[in-house]
Amino acid sequence: MPMYLTRFSYTPETWARLMTKPEDRRAAAQQYIESVGGKLHGFWYAFGEHDGYNLWEAPDIVSMAAVAVAIGAGGALSSTETTVLLTVEETLAALEKAQSIKYTPPGS
Repeated sequence: MPMYLTRFSYTPETWARLMTKPEDRRAAAQQYIESVGGKLHGFWYAFGEHDGYNLWEAPDIVSMAAVAVAIGAGGALSSTETTVLLTVEETLAALEKAQSIKYTPPGS
């Protein structure tokens, strides 16, 4: 199954609610991804541009998009970005396939 890395930030209101009632959000994230047949591999909070990171596996991009849309629609996040991750083997296959593409840069 494809792997996905999600970077997210909470709204100030969400942080205020979590301060009032601290909550481990890993169980919620696990429930969301498992509802589409996926698996949560990790959940971390961080300092910096994003408040947290999730690493998950989903059966396909539509399933992952459904999870992202459902979470985003909840209003607790101020931003979210999800990146499809490639294995080394998938990257090597893409590099080999790229050799057959005859790309011409603009203006050439």
